[in-house]
Amino acid sequence: MNQQRIYKILFSSVYPLYIAKAEKKGRTKEEVDIVIKWLTGYDQKGLEKQIEEKSDFETFFKNAPLLNPNSDKITGVICGYRVENIEDDLIRKARYMDKLIDELAKGKAMDKILRK
Repeated sequence: MNQQRIYKILFSSVYPLYIAKAEKKGRTKEEVDIVIKWLTGYDQKGLEKQIEEKSDFETFFKNAPLLNPNSDKITGVICGYRVENIEDDLIRKARYMDKLIDELAKGKAMDKILRK
């Protein structure tokens, strides 16, 4: 995928896909929100605002209050790439989120997903 294209994908268009993926595997929207808020530092109101404003991924992460300091503990392969080796900061953050949602959908315990 063209890296610049990821910058302009609307978070609000991907968010329902995250929820659908999680719910299909017996997880909840609330758990998806917990994972996203853990990664980005948004509170529920801030997350909902980004969705309502139809922020693209670039804006979504630029406005994120604080990337979780434990996000560097997110490792593994997503979309054929090792997330810890992705050099582009925005792409790495987006793939971190993809990886967390994948772990949620695979039934991983929330404490392990949140790197506690």
